Amino acid sequence: MNQIVCKKIAIGIFLGLFVSAGAIAQTQSVNIVTTSVPFLRISPDSRAGGMGDCGLAISPDANAGFWNLAKTPFAKSENSIGFTYTPWLRDIAQDVYLASLAGYHKFEDGGAVSASLRYFNLGSIQFVDYNGNQLNTGRPREFAADLGYSRKIAPKLAVGIALRYINSNLANGQSFNGVTYKAGTTVAGDLSLFYNGLSEEGQGFAWGLSISNLGGKIGYTDDATAKDFIPANLGLGAAYSWVFDETSKFTLAAEVNKLLVPSIPVATGDFTQDSASLASYHSNSVFQSWFKSFSNNAYTGSVGLEYGYNDQFFARAGYFYEPKDQGNRQFFSAGVGLRYESVMLNFSYLAPAGNGITRNPLSNTLRFGLTFDIGAGSNSGNEPSSE
Repeated sequence: MNQIVCKKIAIGIFLGLFVSAGAIAQTQSVNIVTTSVPFLRISPDSRAGGMGDCGLAISPDANAGFWNLAKTPFAKSENSIGFTYTPWLRDIAQDVYLASLAGYHKFEDGGAVSASLRYFNLGSIQFVDYNGNQLNTGRPREFAADLGYSRKIAPKLAVGIALRYINSNLANGQSFNGVTYKAGTTVAGDLSLFYNGLSEEGQGFAWGLSISNLGGKIGYTDDATAKDFIPANLGLGAAYSWVFDETSKFTLAAEVNKLLVPSIPVATGDFTQDSASLASYHSNSVFQSWFKSFSNNAYTGSVGLEYGYNDQFFARAGYFYEPKDQGNRQFFSAGVGLRYESVMLNFSYLAPAGNGITRNPLSNTLRFGLTFDIGAGSNSGNEPSSE
């Protein structure tokens, strides 16, 4: 990576680290909701990535844990393992990526256990301060490890719960203005619900509800008052599938996600007042933050389509929307899937959108996913069971 690229990414990292300083620099007209460890909201699933990041209510596969763990008991396959690789900032860096490994095992009593690991590598970084002066170099990285359990509570209804360990090693050992930074760690949990109204042929209505990343704040110093919120999220999605004949199936899905994090106070230009407002913001408990988040506009919406032919070839398309005052990510995506016996290959592409800082980091990016289904009914990704 060249020096200019390093500086761009380093500034982004430090803005994530020093939310307090960033908040003071905000103008009256900008109040974007920011969180620590935002990689937790980057989709590691190339299948849903081709559908505009619409995955809460589509049929389950190995990556169901990221979207809605409660889908897992309705999967056809008894066991499944999935791997996904997502390049990040590909236009300006070649060593930044998100990789994930996920899987589940179903029990005969209607329950299932799931596990996953997400690893975000930010490449080789030349750290800089706010004045552009070079500091040390490093290799920032973050990961999250999950363990979950889901179970049917009715023939067509299931619940899921997951526990997550989060480690964010952005500037461990670096010193700035007399402060030494360390890796941030915390734990979080997910709660999810899924209704599967599909018939044995795979036609019908399904919906899902997920509350994810409910957990403690995370900090990078020993100052307990400077910890920041993680991206707790409330998502609601629905999908309807049509079976035209023995070979053709079509699914239409839509969902809305709401970030359960309050807005950082808008700067007034008065340092004393702004510092007090920021201190009050950090003093909010996690529980308080969830309810205060409904006063802001931090939501996203998406719609997605999937056409399956003979359970072997799949074509996908989608659209993702985010309000202008919250980042203005608006893009179209497309994807394809190829199945051979128990192996599924998924690819997705995000079309370029926006310019400069509003451009999506995944623009012109091809995401790749590989899934292995093991056990009875190897079509787990496309026709959930309602038994």
